[in-house]
Amino acid sequence: MFQLDNNLLIELGLGDLPAAEKNKMLAHIYETLELRVGMNLAEQMTDAQLDEFESFIDKNDEKGALNWLETNFPHYKKVVADELAKLKNEIKAQAPQILEATHHEVGTEQQPPAP
Repeated sequence: MFQLDNNLLIELGLGDLPAAEKNKMLAHIYETLELRVGMNLAEQMTDAQLDEFESFIDKNDEKGALNWLETNFPHYKKVVADELAKLKNEIKAQAPQILEATHHEVGTEQQPPAP
């Protein structure tokens, strides 16, 4: 489907982030995408469907949750793709500011304190 890796960060204009910041950014992208997809799908579910789906989540049954989605919401991959496209556009628009803030923050951390 898609890969959350350095190639994605390069595509988003964030290829110059320090390694530790790349990992943080990828984790942030994943969490944000998961939240947005979940909210989108939850809005389409009945209360009974939401309870059923949440039971898989509560049991950390990722495979069961994916099977349930494929059965009950076969279009969920399109929802993921649409939400990822929106998120990528948002990040691309903010990439220069993200890089500047990160390099400033990392640079500040590496500077010895003033006497």
